Amino acid sequence: MNSEKPAFIEKQYLGREWIPVTIRLVLAIFCFAAYTFDFFSDEQNKSEILAVAGFGIIIISIIMGFLLHFRTRVYNQSILIDGLWTTRLVKIDLNSIVKVEKDKYSRYLFNNPVYNLHQKGTIRFYTSGNDAIHLTDRDGLIYIIGSRHADELLRAIKEEMKK
Repeated sequence: MNSEKPAFIEKQYLGREWIPVTIRLVLAIFCFAAYTFDFFSDEQNKSEILAVAGFGIIIISIIMGFLLHFRTRVYNQSILIDGLWTTRLVKIDLNSIVKVEKDKYSRYLFNNPVYNLHQKGTIRFYTSGNDAIHLTDRDGLIYIIGSRHADELLRAIKEEMKK
């Protein structure tokens, strides 16, 4: 690769989506409430385990906020997506792309984070956000890349395709 600067870079982290964070905080609050109000007064060990579980949930939630799920780069007429430790680099050549559009990632409210998920003629990359970029290649394969900055990603892809 040459030394030019990437047209777009986005990092998406696992623990920063508001719905899972809310669920984890509600579970932690439940653990602390059960510990504080001593629902298990006859069994002291169960009560202490709930306090430890509440702190554990909060610590795990904080750690997950810093776990990089994947990074998207638009660079040198290609899109490079690389993820956590064991994931492989995915390179999408923009010369083989025939259609680029911005659309909603999914019609569902809750979506699981995915990396390189092959399903029904699509390949999905998603951590958080509502919008995604849909890329269709010459073979009819559709790449769906979820992004919090879908407008910027779309602009960068179109600029790279013009080169």
